[in-house]
Amino acid sequence: MSKNALTSFPRSNMSNPVVERCQLAPDLSISRILTGLWQIADMERDGTEINPDAAAEFMTPYVQAGLTTFDMADHYGSAEVITGRYQKKYGVDAVQLFTKWVPKPGRTTKAEVREAIQLSLDRMQAERLELLQFHAWNYADPNWLDCLFWLQELKDEGLIGHLGLTNFDTAHLRIVLTSGIDVVSNQVCFSLIDQRPARAMTTLCEEFGIKLLCYGTVAGGFLSEKWLDKPEPDWDNLDTWSQMKYGRFIKAAGGWQPLQAVLSACDRIARKHDVSLSNVACRYILDQPGVGGVIIGARLGISERIADNLKLFAFQMDNEDRSLLNKALSEFQIIPGDSGDEYRKPPFLTASGDLSHHLEQIPPPYDTIERGGREYVFSGTTWEDIAGFCRAVKTGDRISVSGTTATHGHRAIGGADIAAQTHFIIDKIEGALQSFGSKLEDVVRTRIFVRNINEWEAAARAHGERFAHIQPANTLVEAKLVGEEYLVEIEAEAITAGSRQ
Repeated sequence: MSKNALTSFPRSNMSNPVVERCQLAPDLSISRILTGLWQIADMERDGTEINPDAAAEFMTPYVQAGLTTFDMADHYGSAEVITGRYQKKYGVDAVQLFTKWVPKPGRTTKAEVREAIQLSLDRMQAERLELLQFHAWNYADPNWLDCLFWLQELKDEGLIGHLGLTNFDTAHLRIVLTSGIDVVSNQVCFSLIDQRPARAMTTLCEEFGIKLLCYGTVAGGFLSEKWLDKPEPDWDNLDTWSQMKYGRFIKAAGGWQPLQAVLSACDRIARKHDVSLSNVACRYILDQPGVGGVIIGARLGISERIADNLKLFAFQMDNEDRSLLNKALSEFQIIPGDSGDEYRKPPFLTASGDLSHHLEQIPPPYDTIERGGREYVFSGTTWEDIAGFCRAVKTGDRISVSGTTATHGHRAIGGADIAAQTHFIIDKIEGALQSFGSKLEDVVRTRIFVRNINEWEAAARAHGERFAHIQPANTLVEAKLVGEEYLVEIEAEAITAGSRQ
């Protein structure tokens, strides 16, 4: 069976559908419904203590039903401990346990990466993490790449079976895939309400054989019969973190009226196939290109919808169904940005509406050095020492960023992909600006030098993705760059926003 192939088993009947599985890697088969354990944190947020042994037993009905794959994270309360108790009692072959590492923003050392992975191993009572998914807060700080290269080393060592990403956008997934880091998946929000991955993300995933693991497919329960033909809720007094979060998505997509149109279409399709409205919402996402599975949350010991979830594998949507649903979806506004942007830039579509419950601050990527009335930033590449220059210098209100290539330390980033190199270069430029307290929006001029003029368009389009809302003055020319591995070089000039007239 080829890597990332989907496995469909013949379905017997509605009462006993066979669970579909996906091959994330040759040695990693998962159920296409992953049981999400993020609600463990919600259940414990008021200081409630969950008995891990009792909670572990509530995993058994899922496994017996064929829903053998569970998704969690280092910050999902005691989820890792609970699954560790299950794994110790029933063995590693019974389930697939996926976790995430979400480090605090700022500089992380190689030793700290190992400590974080060892902590998850200890909690889960495992010798190897089957899938470790990584989240980065600030792409302008290249330490996120350091962390991934160190995780790759732990994978080679055998402490990690496979690497995945979580909440990565398309540009940075491309950087990872072209820089020698072996990942099999990207976990993103993908639902009838949030269609961002259906743009460039799924195309890139199909190009590289990467699968999307999709959360938010039932939008915290809003995509269910419970909310059909119901009045708009009091957004300030919702019951769960999930409802608070996806309430923000609903408002960003146009509000309650277009949601009701989509719910009505889903209900009509659900009645036709004798399934639930949520089944229809999830089936639509499962059928999208590049999707390996959907993650449906469980409140272990409180509520489970195993029987209903299994109906997801008992029907297929036909062209009439898709046409009806697509017509209703056209009433939604497009959620702005790319996957994961809700954790990195406004509007913050999180439970609290900002990042306050995730982190305190985002430190500057680089240290600044003041000398002779000027401020300097060094990014640590070997060329800065060899040629005697800085990454950027600030004089008064002006910032000049040196010609920048896709170099990080001794590594060339982005491989032979000029778009990936361009995005990483812009990240480095943004990192230098952030270190001065500035931002990408302060850029007034960029100059792009490409090795091969035939590749100009890919570099220009990548530049356009990052600067379309800024529109600085720009020049693009062909040039003989130093270093055969470098396909593009960019320099930039910025004026700090506070000084503009």
